Amino acid sequence: MMRKTKKLPKRTNESGFTLIELLIVMVILVLLASLVGPRLFGQLGAAKGKAARAQIEMLGAALDSYRLDMSNYPLTDQGIAALSVAPIEPNAAVLWRGPYLKKPVERDPWGNNYIYKSPGSHAEYDLSSLGADGKEGGSGDDSDIVSWK
Repeated sequence: MMRKTKKLPKRTNESGFTLIELLIVMVILVLLASLVGPRLFGQLGAAKGKAARAQIEMLGAALDSYRLDMSNYPLTDQGIAALSVAPIEPNAAVLWRGPYLKKPVERDPWGNNYIYKSPGSHAEYDLSSLGADGKEGGSGDDSDIVSWK
């Protein structure tokens, strides 16, 4: 005895996407990313520059508070670390009312150390960041950010 099997009818309206539809969607996504991506990355550099300017202003205010208590700015060899760490000398430790910063800030948004000189050549102190390239001079994101301008 031979068994008869029922043939199922062919489904003509299968759901899902074809390869061409998927490729078209991927091409559209790539085009959108290529248009939007450069604009976002361009603003990232500008945001780091603004953050460095804000940090230099904040460090300047902390340095001014230090000067009011200690009667002078920290020397170059003390650096801006003097805003966070109490001096060892007993006479200076009595005057120090720090820390003058909530968190120590010694690096700019690009990961380079801020450059601090006291006495400075432009003011009582000079505080600067060398920008994205970490070298003196430059333009755009590579330009130096300084406290005296």
